[in-house]
Amino acid sequence: MSTAPVTELELPAFDHTDPSMRGERFHAEMARLRGSGSWLAQGPYGYLTLDRESGEFFLRTRSAIFPGMKIAEIFGVSEGALYEQMRRNILHVNGRDHSRLRSLVNPALSQRAVERYRPAMRASLEGLLEEAVARSGAARAEGEEEEEGVVRCELVEAFAKPYPSQVIATVMGAPLEDAPRLHHWSNWIQRQFDATSMASELEGIERAVGEFYEYAQELVRARRESPADDLISKLIEAEEAGEKLSDVECINLVFNVLVGGVDTSQSQLAHAVRLLGEHPEQWRLLVEDPGLAERAVEEALRYEPITPFTARILTEDVVYRDVSFPEGTIVMVCAFTGNRDLEAEAAGEGGPERFDITADRGRARPLTFGAGVHYCLGANLARTELQEGLEFMARRMPDLELDGEPVFESVSGIYGLAELPIKFSL
Repeated sequence: MSTAPVTELELPAFDHTDPSMRGERFHAEMARLRGSGSWLAQGPYGYLTLDRESGEFFLRTRSAIFPGMKIAEIFGVSEGALYEQMRRNILHVNGRDHSRLRSLVNPALSQRAVERYRPAMRASLEGLLEEAVARSGAARAEGEEEEEGVVRCELVEAFAKPYPSQVIATVMGAPLEDAPRLHHWSNWIQRQFDATSMASELEGIERAVGEFYEYAQELVRARRESPADDLISKLIEAEEAGEKLSDVECINLVFNVLVGGVDTSQSQLAHAVRLLGEHPEQWRLLVEDPGLAERAVEEALRYEPITPFTARILTEDVVYRDVSFPEGTIVMVCAFTGNRDLEAEAAGEGGPERFDITADRGRARPLTFGAGVHYCLGANLARTELQEGLEFMARRMPDLELDGEPVFESVSGIYGLAELPIKFSL
């Protein structure tokens, strides 16, 4: 059977690095690509997969790896804290070493394990609600707000931003007052995955990595002397076939959980609330039955994935669907379009472009957390956080509605919201 070199195909073009690619324009461009009839598109650095099957193939194949070390090479990162972190990041570890690390960390982040954090999540949300009410009351006293009994706030700053970092502090066993620092470090360190940031903000990224390493080393030392019911203690205790984690491995796994679990959860929660606010009939369903929070989370993950593009670089020549891809090719897996292949099964339910928290999308899960051996370490924790967040708002803020236009961030990297004004009654 003959194969066609990917370089000779006529493909639709899409530039995910375009800073104006966000909100309605992004959705329109995704619809254009889905309607092109092609399963592949041309990007600025390589190619984008457009359906679920091809996305899963490139995420799962052992002939492709996460290109983080290639990014390090391009930007001359060859020593220092950032280089060591990138080299030891579980995203860049493969084969037997990866399997060993996953077997040691998975029990500490299983669904059963993260259930213990639900009370802390609820307490965090309750505290944030009290702060939002207090700020709104102060604004009303100063004449900035007129409606008695109505709370106006900006959801990202009031809830979505502080909530995940407070949860991560609890999970790590760090003091809650350190949550803002953890958010700061995570926000900066996450930029190592964005080429534009690496080109312009490398010094700030390196500084954040160094500061967090020093902080985490002290936490690990303290937990070795005085274990507690937290992730670091669980990692220190973890053992598989007589093997245990070294301090360096333990710190880097905590590092992965921090970086992967703050900006991502912040962004996904903000989009979930935005989607429910834009579909008030869906919000009413959730208010009437807060038990729908789990399905609401899955639908938000499917409909507006905050990691719309996940990169892989081929380590050898690959032939897929009679198309040949040379070694070194970068393939971006598009979760946004891939997630649209999760069609509703029951007759009469909405199609892939309908946001519907009651639709049966089948057993397959969205590509938002990836697939294969590098499936997101903290997926159970993130889902639990999001479920608690939506259920809390449905119970405590039942008449929540949008109070202005959302401000979208770029789809390059973590696709979040800069602002989401909301209002609700006391």
